[in-house]
Amino acid sequence: MAVAALPLIAAGAASAQSIDYGSLQDLFGEPVTTSATGSPQRSTEVPVDMTIISAEDIERSGAHDLPTLLGRVPGLDVLNWSTYGADVGVRGYNQAMSPRLLVLVNGRQVYLDHYGYTAWQTIPVQLSEIRQIEVVKGPNSALFGFNAVSGVVNIITYNPKYDTVSGGSVSGGSRGRAEASLVQSFRLSPKIAARLSAGASKADEWDNSVGTPSYRQEVSRANVNLDTVVSLTEKTELRFETSFSNTQSNDAVSNYDLSETKYRTGSVKLSLTSDTPVGLVTATAYRNSLHSSTYVAGRFPLENTISVVSLQDLFKTGKHTFRLGAEFRQNEMPTTPITGGKVSYTVFAPSAMWNWAISDNLSTAVAIRSDNVKLKREGSFPAGVPLASNANWDRDISEISYNVGAVWRVSDKDTVRLMTAKGVQAPTLIELGGFQLVQYPIAVIGNPTIEPSIVKNNEISYDHSFTSVKVGIKLFTQTTDNVKGQPSATAFFQYPTLTTLPALSWLNVADSEMSGFELSASGKYASGFHWSADYTATDIEDEAFPGRSLVDLRAAFGRMSPESRANLNLGWSGGKWTVDTFFHHTDDFDSFRPLTYQVVTIPAHTTVAANVNYSITDSMTVSLSGQNLGNAKVQTAAYEVPSTVFLRLTKRW
Repeated sequence: MAVAALPLIAAGAASAQSIDYGSLQDLFGEPVTTSATGSPQRSTEVPVDMTIISAEDIERSGAHDLPTLLGRVPGLDVLNWSTYGADVGVRGYNQAMSPRLLVLVNGRQVYLDHYGYTAWQTIPVQLSEIRQIEVVKGPNSALFGFNAVSGVVNIITYNPKYDTVSGGSVSGGSRGRAEASLVQSFRLSPKIAARLSAGASKADEWDNSVGTPSYRQEVSRANVNLDTVVSLTEKTELRFETSFSNTQSNDAVSNYDLSETKYRTGSVKLSLTSDTPVGLVTATAYRNSLHSSTYVAGRFPLENTISVVSLQDLFKTGKHTFRLGAEFRQNEMPTTPITGGKVSYTVFAPSAMWNWAISDNLSTAVAIRSDNVKLKREGSFPAGVPLASNANWDRDISEISYNVGAVWRVSDKDTVRLMTAKGVQAPTLIELGGFQLVQYPIAVIGNPTIEPSIVKNNEISYDHSFTSVKVGIKLFTQTTDNVKGQPSATAFFQYPTLTTLPALSWLNVADSEMSGFELSASGKYASGFHWSADYTATDIEDEAFPGRSLVDLRAAFGRMSPESRANLNLGWSGGKWTVDTFFHHTDDFDSFRPLTYQVVTIPAHTTVAANVNYSITDSMTVSLSGQNLGNAKVQTAAYEVPSTVFLRLTKRW
């Protein structure tokens, strides 16, 4: 009965991202999510494969960045390129500038939409203001939106209306690491609540062990974020969020070269939610801007602007909950490094979701979304390039995505989930022509005819709770049609003519299949001790299109993905102390050495991290943490990864 009551408890809440998560979590004794269906659900009964990282998990993690946290989630792979540079993949298929993950902060996308990847250092939130991070595995475009191809990372911050979170921290570490952050909640009036956060850090970059010419010795990041909630009436709420970030780092670009990179991002978001006679109606609009500078065959600036407007209605009829929505997106970037053109597209995407609580122990969810993309190009072309007519970019793309899930609570101790889904990885602006370069006698141009990659996933999971131990098993299969590869001289896009140069571009190069399983267990014992362990195995088989060398095209994911990964966490808390250790093992996989692009095998390796918290007072904590304590230096073909130690002082008020 508690599950059926959840939507009623949340009635009148401002939105799926603005409910009182804390009260619901206290009431039901476990994290509550609204992400999958729009209405609140227990994390153990949501109809998707979801792992929730709680605020307590973050506090005890010793992590100083998001990729470190995500690397401890079952089935996730992290490629650590540099101090701030990392890529995150789900069950394989990870790569430099990985474009398969939807990353959100309070419902706003924070991945960079010109190429669909996430520069994690640009995300403008402090770890101390995060209530929970929801990690969803598998394609979830119909439920979560654009780019949810291999998974979703949904970051939910504390709501200033319900949560008074204020404090600051300073930390220092090896390799010149210095960090400071501040979070301040305040009320301007009984109906206006806000939270302001800011943070900055710097460090000496990892040693340039591969001798790349584009290298920044000192890296840094800074960001600020404002979140304001206004209660207009008892049933209507306005939420305003704005942010800015500025980072200077070293990153791996999509061909696996390493580049000194600068990012400046900005965002403005406004959402209005009202509990109306026709349901909980939410209108949202936001705008993201990006200015970056990267070194690829020379330094080039890049700009990207995306505007999103959406409307949704969530309503309940008996045991049925429905969510109807529509989204409009406009995404554009000027061509670079050769300027003069602009590539853009608009997307109109209607969607619908139906959640049926058949009984207290059985529920289903069905979602469908239609993405309708209209591509456009304006401006001039470099001399000598083929396809030099903007009419070649007058193209429409339409694809359907879906998610279907069922949750059956066989008993108080046993739960079974069945899930099937289809996701769509649309072409990015870079692939479509945002990047254009002429280096005689060859050109690199966009491909206006490239097809979306289609990902289909099937999964079954079983969880059982003993008295003090929980165990789980998941079996899954996945197919990807029209895998996209990088430009390569082994695969011409356009051959030369009497008047045009030969051209390289991004191409559809293969189909791919993946199957695997995940085992997990967790428990508590004695006084204050807890543990968790997981093991995920995947087998990826790529089928190249005729004449395509997947190694040269950076698309040999069967070789580029580890066949297994595993985690072990041991922790203890007592009195004023908490102690945690984290072990992560990654199987061997192939990668590409920067500059030479030689294929190298990254050996299997195990990383060790630890964190100790001591509460000096109820409001002050000192923490000592270490990362890569096992000295596993070779984790990618990029810089060797050093061991790092941090000392942090946190004050809450």
